Amino acid sequence: MGTENKNFYKNLKQLLDDTSSWPSEYIYKFIYSSNPENIEILKDIFKTSNADFKVKTSKNDKYTSVSVKIIAKNPDLIIENYKKVADKIENIILL
Repeated sequence: MGTENKNFYKNLKQLLDDTSSWPSEYIYKFIYSSNPENIEILKDIFKTSNADFKVKTSKNDKYTSVSVKIIAKNPDLIIENYKKVADKIENIILL
């Protein structure tokens, strides 16, 4: 993992620690090139989280955006899930 990614996760953890009490609701947002396999990967990653998914495709079906709402027990779970997603879906944008 690059230094930029380490800093991103470190800063995110600090922000989550400072602004939330745990457990807390958290909404992930992802954008990727449309591929039906990717939503299945996301569902597998979040299968133990009782996640709520909202999926939208762009007008020309080139991109898909997904919002995933979970109740997270702590910031470490949120970061762990971001890392899993980034590792398993190529060129995904994490928002």
